[in-house]
Amino acid sequence: MRFQLLGPLALADGPDTVVLQPSKPANLLAALLLHANSPVSAEYLQRAIWGEEQPATARAALQTCVLRLRRLFSKHGVTTSIDAVPGGYRITAEPPTLDLLGFRDRVRRAAGLDRDPEAELCALRDALSLWQGSLLANVRSVVLHRDEVPRLAEERLRAVERVCDLLLALGRCGEALVDLWTATRVHPGHERFHEQLIEALYRSGRQSQALAEYRRVKGFLLEELGVDPSPSLRRLELAVLRGEDLGPAGPVAPRVIRGDTVALPAARPVTAPDAAPSTAPDAASVMAPDAASATDQGVPPAQAQGASPVTPQAASGVVAPGPTPVPAQGGPPAPAQGATPVAAPAPAAGTTFAPFATPRIEPVPAVPHFTGRAAEAAALTARLTAPPPPGPEDHRPLTVLVSGAPGIGKSALAQHAARLARDAFPAGQLLVRMTRADGEPRPADEVAADVAAALGAAGDGRALLILDDVVDADQVRPLLTLRGEAGAGPGPAVVVTSRMGLGGLIATHGGWVQRLTTFTETESYALLLTALGTERVEAEPRAAHRLAAVCGHFPAALRILTARLLTRPGLRLADAADWLGDDPLARLTLTDSPDHSVSGLFDRALGRLDPRLSEAFTHLAQGPPTLLDDRGPDDDGPVPEAVREQLADAGLLEDGPPGPYRIHDLLRAHVRRTARIRDRRTEKV
Repeated sequence: MRFQLLGPLALADGPDTVVLQPSKPANLLAALLLHANSPVSAEYLQRAIWGEEQPATARAALQTCVLRLRRLFSKHGVTTSIDAVPGGYRITAEPPTLDLLGFRDRVRRAAGLDRDPEAELCALRDALSLWQGSLLANVRSVVLHRDEVPRLAEERLRAVERVCDLLLALGRCGEALVDLWTATRVHPGHERFHEQLIEALYRSGRQSQALAEYRRVKGFLLEELGVDPSPSLRRLELAVLRGEDLGPAGPVAPRVIRGDTVALPAARPVTAPDAAPSTAPDAASVMAPDAASATDQGVPPAQAQGASPVTPQAASGVVAPGPTPVPAQGGPPAPAQGATPVAAPAPAAGTTFAPFATPRIEPVPAVPHFTGRAAEAAALTARLTAPPPPGPEDHRPLTVLVSGAPGIGKSALAQHAARLARDAFPAGQLLVRMTRADGEPRPADEVAADVAAALGAAGDGRALLILDDVVDADQVRPLLTLRGEAGAGPGPAVVVTSRMGLGGLIATHGGWVQRLTTFTETESYALLLTALGTERVEAEPRAAHRLAAVCGHFPAALRILTARLLTRPGLRLADAADWLGDDPLARLTLTDSPDHSVSGLFDRALGRLDPRLSEAFTHLAQGPPTLLDDRGPDDDGPVPEAVREQLADAGLLEDGPPGPYRIHDLLRAHVRRTARIRDRRTEKV
């Protein structure tokens, strides 16, 4: 006997299938199966059955529904039991008895076949064959359709994307078109499907249809969502317009998404040399000479006036430490004096690679107008300049972890302290970006190879590495054993910036932790003084304090706010505070660069979470603050303490008071706003 969730809720025995009629027990069964093998709280089950407005007898009625389900199981010979656990219920299932688990198991096995694209394609098609129509069409639960169905649909879309990527990589564009025509019409806002469709059409010799498809999706995005196509879509359109050779679809390479290994295509060569820059999470951002202190707000860095341009070596991803001279007007950048560039593989004749918006490894840049964090910067600098601990030359390198929420200023602090301590590292200081432009983590072996090459080109003495935006401890461990040339003494000092707490890394390798929180009121005011000028701020000190409070003293929010105010020098701060207070999330964005937004920063951070953690965080953010109270070890409530600890470790929950945890007001408002928008779209459909 099998349970079927990937379509109408049903029980199947061989070729015979019983589709359950809409009922409250069906709602209960769906909620349990969606969280199979895990305890599900009675409160959540009651919401899944009756919605947000529950009858006074909901607890007793839940027990009645459980009894009815058990009788149904007995009638149809289902041996699976529904077990009562403290605070709720649990149902046990395995991949052969629940199609959702079977789908996930087949996708995981397919990811292990990344060296054999044909076998992986076959395995993924086998996984997708388990989907049997509209998800939970016979389950009348608003909560499940609002919170669970979109998550399941996303898992399927990821598998379909991968199938189309494999077909394109194998040169089977005709087969890909069959899937992509349907996918783009069913999911018109899913830009990746449109990108694949345009590429498949173009590779099939249908240039005019490819351009027509681009115009169609561009019109949809502008009319329905008010946004432009993504940079990758715009680059692809440019290549199609020019009639350029896209080159081979390229090999496929695995990467990790939300904890699951999913194989995705490697970067392809494109001939458009002027590709749009892409984002680099947690990078120190420089927007203008008079801008506020750079913070790791998850927005693309731009060059400050007078900063050195990206050299060809930087575009290849690795740059040896040393100064980079500014090129003459109109000429190519000159190589840095005394620097030895690390060679990159030469592209095929007639083909160039789209340049990186920022190199993967580069000398640590200066942070203009760094403001606040005086105590933290002094402590970090003192730690970096302290004499190395006694012991053999091959002792583990000095490791410092700078952690905290997304947009809290980790990268800026690390870079500022590194510049202050530069005399202690004669071999140079390197900024190593640990994520790709799309926010996905770079494999540890790839980073280790790049760093080893860069250290080999460094000078004598000790070097400093800033490993920026580390996703997990496994990315870092191989880098803590790297050394320069033989006999060069201890390995480089390492500063890690990460949203994660990485307690396991500190436990196994030692080190020192600097956890950042929001600015103090004094630091926020100082940032406004630095960014906007003393005359403007001190003319309206109360309004300046109000602006800082509306931003929640959050560095990324203050950074975006000051950028907006700098473009409006005549706007009074009091008027700006009133305007911002009406809808801070919508207005903490740069209109000419939508990626520079607090909402976008939070979306990218939440997108890194495992779906179950994301669901738990959404529940906490939408519920009352009492959900974060410490109720003791015997009462975990709807979100267990272990889950709350994981969310705190990911930088999404802050330390109290009140209570052991709290959620930043901007982040809580973002989650609630996103839920309202999603609900409105669901109602419209």
